[in-house]
Amino acid sequence: MMKRFALVMALSLASSAYAEDIADVWKAKCKSCHGEDGKAQTKMGQKESIDDFSSPAWQKHESDEELREVITEGSSRNKKMKAYKDKLTPEQIDGLVRYIRTLKAK
Repeated sequence: MMKRFALVMALSLASSAYAEDIADVWKAKCKSCHGEDGKAQTKMGQKESIDDFSSPAWQKHESDEELREVITEGSSRNKKMKAYKDKLTPEQIDGLVRYIRTLKAK
């Protein structure tokens, strides 16, 4: 019983640490343009007319695969959005896709 409890605790701490790591990646790589909340109310976000990731319409319109592609390869619509395939691991990119899905309008 104790071993099972220790395993559950270790896994929950690992996933919590992983979530914090992805938030750190967002802050380091994405926040300056997309904003902390994904609304893109930053100088660059407004200058480049970056989409509001918290918009329900945007969330519905963009697939996870499309998000993964843009993060990995860069954006064909906005050349300032560079590819991150050489800077982030596939796991970090998947984590960012999941993170973006948490950015709901409030």
